[in-house]
Amino acid sequence: MSAGVSAGAGVSLEERHAWVALAMTPGVGPRRILRAVERCGYAANVLHLPLTELEALQLPAQAAQFISSGEAARAADQELEKVAASGASVLTYRDGAYPERLKEIYDPPALLWVRGDASLLTWPAVAVVGTRHPTPYGTGMAEMLSRELAMRGLIVLSGMARGVDTAAHKGALAAKRPTIAVWGTGVDVIYPKENKGLAEQIVAGGGTILSELPLGTFPAPQNFPKRNRILSGMSVGVLVVEAGEYSGTRVTARCALEQNREVFAVPGNVTTKNAWGPNLLIKQGAKLVSCWEDVWEELPTQVRLAVEQREGFASQATGEASLFEESAAEVSAGEARVLGVLRRDEALQMDEILEELQPEMSSSEVFTALFELELASRIRQLPGKNYVKSF
Repeated sequence: MSAGVSAGAGVSLEERHAWVALAMTPGVGPRRILRAVERCGYAANVLHLPLTELEALQLPAQAAQFISSGEAARAADQELEKVAASGASVLTYRDGAYPERLKEIYDPPALLWVRGDASLLTWPAVAVVGTRHPTPYGTGMAEMLSRELAMRGLIVLSGMARGVDTAAHKGALAAKRPTIAVWGTGVDVIYPKENKGLAEQIVAGGGTILSELPLGTFPAPQNFPKRNRILSGMSVGVLVVEAGEYSGTRVTARCALEQNREVFAVPGNVTTKNAWGPNLLIKQGAKLVSCWEDVWEELPTQVRLAVEQREGFASQATGEASLFEESAAEVSAGEARVLGVLRRDEALQMDEILEELQPEMSSSEVFTALFELELASRIRQLPGKNYVKSF
């Protein structure tokens, strides 16, 4: 068990084993587990009940038989062996490191599987969510805002899905700050597979991977909407970057509203389908976000004070540029012309750039300017020789 899990936990090994046994019991969800433990005082007491009393707890017959026969205890033995071998840990609802905010929601997980630093789970966090198929603008905004929020001491939460989630985690890592990924699989099953390197960077960077599902659980469609309630439940607010009309991001935003969490949204181009979600949320009262201050100013006072005290800085704007401002860094005349053509919200292909600048610059001058700007991180090259301004 990691230090973060056991510190101040007050849960014995026998009790932890019992919580795992209940979680491994088929047909018993978080609410039934929590209700049964509350009525019996301890999880271990539930395991020792005779079959008739288990059924009196309103457990399904199959689940009561599974516990009474000892199958649940044996399943817990196997699961805890795998947890120890994988370097993960298990956090129960009564552990000290269990997130207090998550306890406030309607159906908090009874058990959390953790890889990395469990102590992060109690820090103030903002969930950054959005489409799996963002525009360059969406990717850039997710990464920029996550980087800026992380630099100010907030934990960036996301689901490590393709697109906006991935950009959010990368933004926090770029700030050299820890980030938390909440998965809809077991913490040993990386999904999507191409994010294997990102998962390793999150743990190596002092971050955390979290799931309410046992080890070995593979991705299933029903797992991800349930995962979204954890994302919103752990956060002080949910920031939506881009999302279509029918997307999982809407589920997360709805959970946030039901859980009385702040909802933030980055406005999008009304002619693109990914702008539908955030623009509708703004119409319905979500806070419009163009820079990190827009999120910071809406956080509860006690949250801001706690972060400021921990980070050792005062709440004030630091002169960071908004998405509409250019960096003050000097560029050559040729580089300035190229920057004048490129946009943040739409990629331009190399031929389009050359055509636009043909009267003023030769192709070799354009190539040189693009190379220098990319080297200075002023622009980004996308697949197919497409270019966008960096945020």
